[in-house]
Amino acid sequence: MTQAPTSARNTPRHHDREIIALALPAFGALVAEPLFVMVDSAVVGHLGTAQLAGLGVAAALLTTAVNIFVFLAYATTAAVARRVGAGDLAGAIRQGMDGIWLALLLGAAVIAVALPTAPGLVDLFGASDTAAPYAITYLRISALGIPAMLVVLAATGVLRGLQDTRTPLYVAIGGFGANAALNATLVYAAGLGIAGSAWGTVIAQNAMAAVYLAVVIRGARRHGTSLRPDAAGIRASAHAGAPLLIRTLSLRAVMLIATAVAARLGDTDIAAHQIVLTLWSLLAFALDAIAIAGQAIIGRYLGAGDEEGAQAACRRMVRWGIASGVALGLLVVASRPLFIPLFTTDSAVRDALLPALLVTALIQPVSGVVFVLDGVLMGAGDGPYLAWAMIATLAVFAPVALLVPSLGGGLTALWCTMALMMSVRMATLWLRTRSGRWIVTGAVRG
Repeated sequence: MTQAPTSARNTPRHHDREIIALALPAFGALVAEPLFVMVDSAVVGHLGTAQLAGLGVAAALLTTAVNIFVFLAYATTAAVARRVGAGDLAGAIRQGMDGIWLALLLGAAVIAVALPTAPGLVDLFGASDTAAPYAITYLRISALGIPAMLVVLAATGVLRGLQDTRTPLYVAIGGFGANAALNATLVYAAGLGIAGSAWGTVIAQNAMAAVYLAVVIRGARRHGTSLRPDAAGIRASAHAGAPLLIRTLSLRAVMLIATAVAARLGDTDIAAHQIVLTLWSLLAFALDAIAIAGQAIIGRYLGAGDEEGAQAACRRMVRWGIASGVALGLLVVASRPLFIPLFTTDSAVRDALLPALLVTALIQPVSGVVFVLDGVLMGAGDGPYLAWAMIATLAVFAPVALLVPSLGGGLTALWCTMALMMSVRMATLWLRTRSGRWIVTGAVRG
């Protein structure tokens, strides 16, 4: 197929088509992921309060264990996309296989830690005596699915780097359906209780990993790429992912500090905070979809040595981020009478919730820029800068947030510090993209 001239590829319309083609399926896949926990909660909730409480503790631990390794998707996307841009499809798949082998090794390590320490971890999270046995059971069984979950992350990164976000969407939908069916069958029909829910999740995650591996292996055979583990390649994948791990841990620390501060403000404020945080996470899915498109597109342009295309795509995605943020902010304000009653009927919680919600709505355009620039720099393989920028953001956020209770501030003040955090992130990311230092061309970032 004849490739369009560079000038034609760098038009706003061309970039819009690319962004939409990658972002829409990515959004669908992102939304499908949390539905796993929702299905488990709905099924287990009918077993009793203790079982549901145990699931809540175990799911929080499991989600944390998996999410800290999200760099497997991010770093793999950038590395594979560079190879694709350079026209080296065999090298792209080889790079992806290194990420998948790293995922398997990390998954085995997590299992080795999680199985013996499950009781201590559950106790650390404050599970009650009645809920703890259920939490331990669910955590130990579900931990067996962690290698598959990490393989799914890495393989998703491979396909994103290959400019394919549709296959992850189809796999996520299939996995969600299988998880729902298995949960209902194993929990009720087989009478396994909460253990059945955990086994259903393990089976569904392994099936998803198998589908991904089949797709990657087929591509490897087509291009004559070896499937054997390569120690140097695995080390390179770990080296590229380490700064993104630091970034993720710093971001996780921000969220934990915010929740801890909200808890010190009282039951009403922590309840309202949880609602705002849930909405914040939902909005993040839409913005993260554009960031994922950014990772794939920027990596490809830089791999092809097209600096002009990378800069034009970055500018266009920033506009998309701002527009999406404005639209989401307006949607939050307009729909608040509809969704607030779904979460609470307590008038005190509603009173605390509303101003914090408005702060969240106002900060969405800033969030849109942050997500986009985060994706751009990830696609460029600029992980070390992202790590230092997030550490600096945490250093600014933490002391200000921790002062909120002592200064008599409430939930609105806390969410103003969250707005400060996002503003600092935007400033650090904007300065980096403006400097042009992130633009390093070639199949591999030197």
